[in-house]
Amino acid sequence: MRYFLWFCRILVGATFIVSGLVKANDPLGFSYKLEEYFAESALNLPFLEPAALFLAILACLGEVVLGFAVLVGGRMKLATACILGLTLFFGWLTAYTATCDPQGKYEAIVNGVTELHDVTCVTDCGCFGDAMKGSLGRSLTPWESFYKDLILLIFVLPVFFVSWFRKPGIAFNSATDDKVLLPGGLLLVAIWSWVFGWSFFLWFTVVGIAGYLLIKRSIQGVKAEWITALWVTLLTIGFIYYCYAHLPLKDYRAYAVGKSIPEQMKAAKAPTLEVYGIYKDKATNEEQEFMLQPRIEYPWQDSIWMSNHEFVRQRKVVLDPGTPSQVQDFRLTDKDGVDITDDVLAEPTPVLLVVVKTIGEASTGCLPKIKELTDAAYSNGWYVYGATATGSDETEAFRHEHQLAFDFVTCDEITLKTMIRSNPGVVLLKEGRVMGQWHCNDVPTLEEAKKAAE
Repeated sequence: MRYFLWFCRILVGATFIVSGLVKANDPLGFSYKLEEYFAESALNLPFLEPAALFLAILACLGEVVLGFAVLVGGRMKLATACILGLTLFFGWLTAYTATCDPQGKYEAIVNGVTELHDVTCVTDCGCFGDAMKGSLGRSLTPWESFYKDLILLIFVLPVFFVSWFRKPGIAFNSATDDKVLLPGGLLLVAIWSWVFGWSFFLWFTVVGIAGYLLIKRSIQGVKAEWITALWVTLLTIGFIYYCYAHLPLKDYRAYAVGKSIPEQMKAAKAPTLEVYGIYKDKATNEEQEFMLQPRIEYPWQDSIWMSNHEFVRQRKVVLDPGTPSQVQDFRLTDKDGVDITDDVLAEPTPVLLVVVKTIGEASTGCLPKIKELTDAAYSNGWYVYGATATGSDETEAFRHEHQLAFDFVTCDEITLKTMIRSNPGVVLLKEGRVMGQWHCNDVPTLEEAKKAAE
């Protein structure tokens, strides 16, 4: 039983640490995912949307601290209760995601009138977010995420029951526990690091464990447990703050530096479908199924047959899911409604995109530096555009207020949020390849941008 309990603690602790760090690497991205869930058309919790970022940071922090707690045996009753609660919650969330009906409707009251609106189904639970897409090529499906949580629950429950119902429970690690649990945890974190192609998870865990060992040597008793928790908390908050105030330390997204937008567009492959229509005889109520796509097999040219039958529903069979493009919504439209996407992506001269997701939410403190950069870029023959999802009237007022010389083009808001986790932020393109990205707090000089463009 002791060996099995060690195995459970290693598996649960290391997995929670890595899961938390994956989200902490991109706290804004995780908050966007929470906003999708909180939307009226999803979980109908719009009052939580303003708190999405705070809740995202809290969830990241909680996962990392609880993962370390399980590995070192700190306050195990509290830690295992929280972990069990989180596992059950995420299990419910992934089950909700997997069973969501995209054809479903919900009632909404608009101007005192009840209307039926489409349900929004969140297709990716955000458990490992863009890290799965960037490393393995795709994220977990909702059902795969649910089964992952179910398997994790199997290993959480023994640790929880021993901590709560078996005396003396699980105490702060002994020297023997450390010799097994710490190397085991590091090994599993190393495996996760290999899966995600980033050794940072391992080094973060090493630093966390080193602090724990130093605290344990210097302080005894319950204080050591709480100070260890404080150490891991400060370490994690420091990492989260850096990624929030700058950009994700590791960019797994489709617009990461080095990625080619045109190449990703060309690599996309449309799914292969067979679509069937079910028609009902109005007189007998007998239903018949006919192929609608890729060829029509029902007698649509027979006017008598058509008048005697009515369409009931449609059925789709996916023969090949194809290869979706993560950059398919990257479209730039100028103020005259002209699509300039292809011209921008083919341009061999560097192109600076000043991404202002939404004008009303934009930080303005870095705009003097952005103006300095863009003015210098213009004088060197570079192309400069602002990219926003905001309407032209508000955009023009913003441009004149801050004396920005470049014109704005419109782009999908979700695409802009995906492109760079800063509002505003600067993206450098050359022949459609992302050569550089800078947060509002890190706007480069022209010389720094030139080095990135080489």
